[in-house]
Amino acid sequence: METDVTSSHADALVRQRLLEAQKTYQALGEDFVCAVDDAAALAIATLKSGGGVYLIGNGGSAADAQHWAAELVGRYLTEREPLNVHALTVNSSTFTALVNDYPAEEVFERQVRAHVRQGDVLVAISTSGTSANILKAVDAAQKQGAQVVAVTGKDGGDLAPLAEVSFVAPSHDTPRIQEAHLLFGHCFCELVEAAFRV
Repeated sequence: METDVTSSHADALVRQRLLEAQKTYQALGEDFVCAVDDAAALAIATLKSGGGVYLIGNGGSAADAQHWAAELVGRYLTEREPLNVHALTVNSSTFTALVNDYPAEEVFERQVRAHVRQGDVLVAISTSGTSANILKAVDAAQKQGAQVVAVTGKDGGDLAPLAEVSFVAPSHDTPRIQEAHLLFGHCFCELVEAAFRV
């Protein structure tokens, strides 16, 4: 009997989460389409001119950064040349050295200063839009002459207004924001890839 109650509770929870996810996706509209189009256009122009696209994020957003970079260095749906796309979350020696030797807020900012140049694109992913290390990196990127794509949620935080292109997921719930970010990332990768098909 206890198993039945537990199973019933689990079923109800999953149904509730499914409903929440559906509502978030249904709330995506023309703003979402424009944000993906504009973000992809920035990346395509940068890559075609010999620049690079750099991605940053914390936690689940770091996983998104690595995922999207992998799709564009490898392939998403079709065969093409590899693209100059980097996640600044993956070099464990650099990352741990920076956290050990500098304030944690500088872990991305210092990498941006090292790698990002004028005309490049920084994709900054933050569910809250308030992560200090993301904001410092955005400031550094813009000082280097790079353009910024913000991928965030809730009310956009401090991040969304700073970027040339912003997508603010229509939710205040971190898991739902992350699910909308995944759709954004897949659409972004597909549009970028389409511009480089062999």
